[in-house]
Amino acid sequence: MTFSVSARCAKTGMFGIAVSSSSPCVAARCAHARAGVGVVATQNITDPTLGPRGLDLMASGLSAEQALERLREGAKHIDYRQLALVDCNGNTAAFSGAKTLGRHRTVAAQDVVAAGNLLSSEAVPERMVETFQAMADAPLGDRLIAVMQAALDAGGEEGPVHSVGMLLVRDVAWPIADLRVDWHETDPIGELARLWDLWKPQMEDYVARALNPASAPSYGVPGDL
Repeated sequence: MTFSVSARCAKTGMFGIAVSSSSPCVAARCAHARAGVGVVATQNITDPTLGPRGLDLMASGLSAEQALERLREGAKHIDYRQLALVDCNGNTAAFSGAKTLGRHRTVAAQDVVAAGNLLSSEAVPERMVETFQAMADAPLGDRLIAVMQAALDAGGEEGPVHSVGMLLVRDVAWPIADLRVDWHETDPIGELARLWDLWKPQMEDYVARALNPASAPSYGVPGDL
């Protein structure tokens, strides 16, 4: 009931993850990223604690593959979990437990890993990775949106998806984008794309306002001179 893409931009060092599901509020449970460290997607029968734990392991110096092995050794009910990791060097690792739901698959390459369960086709994660790789010169957010749209075009889940989220981290201690469509009856990924189009041109202004309000762009609100 979930498909996701976890990725690193080799040019900027930014990390990002986008994830969609038939269930509500998927990104709140499944999407984890930390600036300078990496990304963890934890899905299927989700254990949200595995995301921060995986990031802590990679922050300690472990590679994505090493962190995954540690997670598998220490996690309860690991057969129910599906995990995808990207580390600070763009190395990737993925795992689907024996009790992963329905048709499932993970596809990993340098800087990107796609994972899904209850898929309409095993081709979906492959199409996601191909789309990401074909857009090497595009901003990471644009790439992740395109990947999620490509997943739908390839068949997506067995049933309709209703929620989606995208998380981007870069060189500050907070996410520069944390966009979520927690429920939409018909087109959550299209709604996320529209939300990204709204947020993208303002994103750097909000970073500047946090770092140095005195030199940041005007706020664009009534009464702002």
